[in-house]
Amino acid sequence: MEAIFSVENLLALVTLTMMEIVLGVDNIIFISILAGKLPTAQQRPARQIGLALALITRLLLLLSISWIAGLTQPLFEIGPWHVTGRSLIMLGGGLFLIYKATTEIHEKLEGAEHTEQSAAATTMQAVVFQIILLDIVFSLDSVITAVGMANALWVMMTAVIIAVGVMLFLAEGIAKFVSDHPTIKMLALSFLLLIGFSLVAEGFELHIPKGYIYFAMGFSVMVELLNLRVAARARQPVQLHQRYDTTKLSH
Repeated sequence: MEAIFSVENLLALVTLTMMEIVLGVDNIIFISILAGKLPTAQQRPARQIGLALALITRLLLLLSISWIAGLTQPLFEIGPWHVTGRSLIMLGGGLFLIYKATTEIHEKLEGAEHTEQSAAATTMQAVVFQIILLDIVFSLDSVITAVGMANALWVMMTAVIIAVGVMLFLAEGIAKFVSDHPTIKMLALSFLLLIGFSLVAEGFELHIPKGYIYFAMGFSVMVELLNLRVAARARQPVQLHQRYDTTKLSH
């Protein structure tokens, strides 16, 4: 029992949980944008279903560690490119993410009429299906990170459960914030393009450190939050200060 709850395992649990939460931000953004295309009454259930599927997918992948290890074995070679199961999943997921982000940006720039027609044609089944496809990619990346950072299976599974719980708690606020601020939504779609490009690069065995990507995302969000604060102050009514007559005050 002491070995299970050793300092090493507890440190790995805290570190991995924080890492899983950071890696889950892009998943929340994608789910929020997709769910935002549904009628208001269906948006929250869609987000909850999406995060539940993410949790189930990650736990199943953790229970199939030997299969995940096999995904890194070369299937065939094309010149210097060693094609593996993981690279094919990353490549397909990255291309799909680039396609979805591009079409969403196109819809945002087409105007309200086009957006309403698109929203009317969107169904819960279509949204859930797209969430499942991307959950597989995001979950695979997350599980590979977990396997590399911890040795105990219970540590990995606990970290994933806690991280998804935190994401479920934050999803409502993030979705509302993204929906209320069109510039933030456009920025989020740009992030998804960036993540899609990084997944395609991973598919071709070109590793881009995620620290660079998340730093760029964080810096962009900070700048946009400052812009929103400045814009909010500019919309506030001007307060005129009353000038007091000092001669009356003296009497």
